Amino acid sequence: MNETRQGKRTLYRSRRGKILGVCQGVADYFSMPVKWIRIVAVVALVLTGFWPAVAVYLGAAFLLKPEPAVPTANDIEEEFYNSYTSSRSMAVARLRLQYERLNRRIQRMESAVCDPAFDWQRRLEQG
Repeated sequence: MNETRQGKRTLYRSRRGKILGVCQGVADYFSMPVKWIRIVAVVALVLTGFWPAVAVYLGAAFLLKPEPAVPTANDIEEEFYNSYTSSRSMAVARLRLQYERLNRRIQRMESAVCDPAFDWQRRLEQG
């Protein structure tokens, strides 16, 4: 589930997990059954005196990015997802910049095609 197109794995919090998805995400990353990861988490909880293990678990829950709802198809999508999860305002700014570039490109094409000097008849006969 955590594999990208190139076969490299990424550690995410799973959307299918029980409590914040940390154990399921670790199990997916290491391709292990989740019950073993949960057993290790409970043993760590008992051996550390409860609060240290809870602190590590909550820290992992807040530091790990959630698993993408739709698997990323390529590096560009994965890079956008990672930028979005780390800074939504930067991701929106990137989208706005891309929109503005496309809009300027369309305006240049429209001005070239709609120019009265554009010789449609000659272009159609040549092509």
